[in-house]
Amino acid sequence: MSKNVKEIAIKIEGKEWEDALDHAFKKANAKVEIDGFRKGKAPKDVFLKKYGVESLYMDATDHVINSAYTKMLDENKDLEIVAQPKVDIKKVDENGVEFLFTLTLKPEVKLGKYKNLSVKKDEVVVTDEEVQEALEQTLNNYTEMVVKEGEIKEGDIAIIDFEGFKDGVAFEGGKGENYSLEIGSNTFIPGFEEGLIGLKKGDTKDLELTFPEDYPNEELKGQSVVFKVKVNEVKEPVTPEFNEEFFEDLGMEGINSKEDLEKQLRENIQARKEVEVENKYIDELLAEAAKTTEIDIPEVMIEEEIDRMIRQFEENLKMQGLSIEQFCQFTNSDEQALRDQMKEEATTRVKYRLMLEEIVKQENIQISDEEAKKEAAELANKYNMKEEEFLKLFGGLDMIKYDLEMRAAINVMKS
Repeated sequence: MSKNVKEIAIKIEGKEWEDALDHAFKKANAKVEIDGFRKGKAPKDVFLKKYGVESLYMDATDHVINSAYTKMLDENKDLEIVAQPKVDIKKVDENGVEFLFTLTLKPEVKLGKYKNLSVKKDEVVVTDEEVQEALEQTLNNYTEMVVKEGEIKEGDIAIIDFEGFKDGVAFEGGKGENYSLEIGSNTFIPGFEEGLIGLKKGDTKDLELTFPEDYPNEELKGQSVVFKVKVNEVKEPVTPEFNEEFFEDLGMEGINSKEDLEKQLRENIQARKEVEVENKYIDELLAEAAKTTEIDIPEVMIEEEIDRMIRQFEENLKMQGLSIEQFCQFTNSDEQALRDQMKEEATTRVKYRLMLEEIVKQENIQISDEEAKKEAAELANKYNMKEEEFLKLFGGLDMIKYDLEMRAAINVMKS
């Protein structure tokens, strides 16, 4: 047996077992009919004569398992259990039940070097080009498509009717009415969008084109066709100017000029990059320290971490309107393949967590209730939640303490 696994036997006997058998009898008796007695009214000795005491063992065992689990924890408070215990029934008879709990214990962690690591934090630099790109993106977000009377050009949207013909016969899927086509989007086959440039509202044109050789439709790939097109309307993008109306629509407090906006965008990019650089720095610190840290990680800890990752993945898929079954179908895989892909990342996460916990222990890092409560209040305020509601969602004050301990351990690694 692995040194990280411990088996503990817990007996439930005496009055507690008698009460459990009595509970199981009342439950079973209410469901059976015995000749000469109303349903549920047969005496216990009559019931046992017909069905035997053995028929009560399963329900009686279920009735006391939580009590046995609590007793096991109370008698082994010194053990650091890191995974859900496995429980088996070792023995059961009319005198009692004996459970065998198989516990996975926290493995020994042999820390290597975790201070003065040869990891350099990247410098945060925001370029003028990045600010201009952000400025253009902001303008694009407020760009409107406006009807125009002139010719179609690159970037315009043409509202068209079209129908495709091969050898003079209309083919399936080649027809559309009032279709909005952005010129330059490469949505249609090569030559289609380019062929509309220069047309105006009301114009018609026959486009003689050839489907690509790699087109998925076997009947059309490589074939010459004619698209009959009519332009119903043309729209062009109108980008706003930096004027009072634009800044009112923007709704950013204190931003009233292009210079103000550029300054704010620079600060936003700076803040985002600082977070990215900090996260990269922490990841590199953890990876460097992990190289010299020795841990024999129990497989069950890795599997439980994969379970958490799968649940998070499912939540992310739900936000996209997908189930994990649909994802597996689209990717021609299954959940086991997904678990296999996640195993390396799960192993790394568990190792980092155990390593940080050992640093907390070695450095004697302690978080007081006052510190944890202050942190909870600040986070609740940040997320506009009541403190009690936030604590319930976060997992209680102990989880706040744990999070602060992990951050403190990382700060030690930065030294």
